[in-house]
Amino acid sequence: MMDHQSGQGFNSYGSDLNVIAETSEKHDKVDVDISNNLELCAGEDERFVEQPVADSDTIEPFIGMEFNSREEAREFYNAYGRRIGFTVRVHHNRRSRINKEVIGQDFVCSKEGFRAKKYVHRKDRVLPPPPPSREGCQAMVRMTLQDGGKWVVTKFEKEHTHKLMSPSEVPWRRSEKHLISEDEKDRRIRALSLELYNERQKYKRRCAAYEEQINMILNDVERHTEHISKKVADVVRNIREIEEEKSESNG
Repeated sequence: MMDHQSGQGFNSYGSDLNVIAETSEKHDKVDVDISNNLELCAGEDERFVEQPVADSDTIEPFIGMEFNSREEAREFYNAYGRRIGFTVRVHHNRRSRINKEVIGQDFVCSKEGFRAKKYVHRKDRVLPPPPPSREGCQAMVRMTLQDGGKWVVTKFEKEHTHKLMSPSEVPWRRSEKHLISEDEKDRRIRALSLELYNERQKYKRRCAAYEEQINMILNDVERHTEHISKKVADVVRNIREIEEEKSESNG
């Protein structure tokens, strides 16, 4: 009886060893498959790493860098300026002569140019003038709209003529907190311009109607005045005739 039980125990133990061996073989196979997949993914990653990524934390603007929109380009340059240590200001843009669409945009350092003398040397100034905020810095980036709809960097000036701040010292601009895209601004301007034009046309039509009514009233007054004048003239003539007849009869 005990031998039979011992045989069953040995067979059970042998079965367990077989299961463990099969499981180990399966794990080894899975490890080999995972290693092959990792090598394949690594090869794919190497292909993608060759393409530059427009990330302000890793690169700076360069000639030929592309953006999907003007707002995307501004956000990138704002982030780049914050990382380097300066604030960004939107400079003048260039519009198409055909449809007035914005086709070029400059983003400059906030210390670009110089403050106009008329603001510095004001005769009505009570307090001393504030320290100069512009120092003629030439750092900037120029964006141009290409035929494919991409905004491309066509000019980049890296060097600043002033001391840069640390990233923590760069103040947040209101435009960065409440960001409205330039395209959205253009759409709002066009919508407001159209609304203003329609209101002006409405007022012109209303004024024309008022003017017509006033002219009608003035014409009525003029005709009534002429009629009254004729009545007065007739009364005066009749009085004179009566007076003449009395004079002749008394004579």
